[in-house]
Amino acid sequence: MSQKQNYGSDPTAVRQSDQYQQEYIEQFVEKWDALIDWDKRGEGEGNFFIDVLRQCGAKKVLDVAAGTGYHSVRLLEAGFDVVSADGSPEMLYRAFENAKARNQILRTVQADWRWLGKDIHEKFDAVICLGNSFTHLFSENDRRKALAEFYSVLNHDGILILDQRNYDSILDYGYSNKEKYYYCGDEVQAEPEYIDEGLARFRYQFEGGAESYYLNMFPLRQEYTSKLMKEVGFQRVDTYGDFQETYRRKDPDFFIHMAEKKYHKQ
Repeated sequence: MSQKQNYGSDPTAVRQSDQYQQEYIEQFVEKWDALIDWDKRGEGEGNFFIDVLRQCGAKKVLDVAAGTGYHSVRLLEAGFDVVSADGSPEMLYRAFENAKARNQILRTVQADWRWLGKDIHEKFDAVICLGNSFTHLFSENDRRKALAEFYSVLNHDGILILDQRNYDSILDYGYSNKEKYYYCGDEVQAEPEYIDEGLARFRYQFEGGAESYYLNMFPLRQEYTSKLMKEVGFQRVDTYGDFQETYRRKDPDFFIHMAEKKYHKQ
């Protein structure tokens, strides 16, 4: 793994799904928990995901974007059977260490979503893909393939929970830094350096650090994501805005999609 992020001479031209492997270098991952702030995020989020999963009767959960382990650990502490996957070995190592510090042991799997079935050989009641992670996929074929893989590892009545930034608001009205529920750390500035319909390039500047870090992401629109889920086979998709069922389109920082695999007779 490179010790520096490398976007070449034209960073805004870098629009490939595999780029995340060069973005999550060790130094960036080491600072990631400062961006999240586990305690503040817990206060803002509450038991939203735990409650939703319990209401669905889910017991076995696959966290496909484990990151540094925040949701995997919370679900383990709540009594769920969890498998934690991520494409970044640095993230998985940090997640395992974070869990161990909280007296939990993660079952970790390094996996690419597009070929999830190659590394995951179990069925789950729920798949969660959180932390704006799905926006690392730049091509529609990659997004369709990943969603199909999520669908395939779910039990017949399983649920996919996937979130994304409110890129509709950023694209249509400009960036507003509320960061009330998700990225709650107060020692880091995270804001888009560049945005168009095909790229959201975010810069992360940590307090006391001279170096900035970047993520190139695809700015998914909310209706597009819901439509894609249905086209892949999910029967029903409900979308929340910052954990609320009703919201004005420009207000939420994040959208949370609940996609049911269960067949609903007409």
